[in-house]
Amino acid sequence: MKRWTALALFAALSAPAMARDSLGMFGQWAAFRDPAVPRCYAIAMAAPSTLQREFQPYADVAWWPRAQIRGQVHFRLSRKLAANAPISLAIGGQKIPLVGGGADAWAADKRGDAAIMAAMRSAREMTVSARGADGRGFSNTWTLEGAATAMDAATVGCAALR
Repeated sequence: MKRWTALALFAALSAPAMARDSLGMFGQWAAFRDPAVPRCYAIAMAAPSTLQREFQPYADVAWWPRAQIRGQVHFRLSRKLAANAPISLAIGGQKIPLVGGGADAWAADKRGDAAIMAAMRSAREMTVSARGADGRGFSNTWTLEGAATAMDAATVGCAALR
C-alpha cells in the first residue's frame, strides 16, 4: 500500500481529520496527535480479506493524558460480536483473552494492555478471533511492522499534552 493511501485511510478512520497532527507512518502503522482532546494514538488497518466484513477493522493503541490512560489497546473488528462469546488475541505465541461488545474489543485491564504492547514489539503479526452475531467464527489479522515505532511516536507526541 502506498504511504499516502495508507495515511488517507488512517485519517478517515477517525473524523474530523482537521483536528489531528500526523506524527508519521511507520511500516503498516501510523501515529497521530489530537491536541484538542488531547490524545495520541498508533493505528493500523487489518490485513485485507475477501471474507464478509460489516466494518473496516483496525487496531489502535491510545494515550489520553488528562485521564491518565497510557497505552490502551483497542480493536475494531470486521463483524459484530455474538453476545458473551469469547474473544482471543493470538500474538507472539501467546493467547490473550479480550473483552468487548458490538464490534469492539479491548484488553480486560491495564495489565492486559501492557502485555499486548510488549508482545507487539517483538511479534510479526497479531490475530483476534471471535464468534460473530450470526454464530460463525471469524478473525482479523494485523501485521506489526512499524507498530513499536508508531507506539513510541504516540507516547512522545503526548508527553507534553495535558
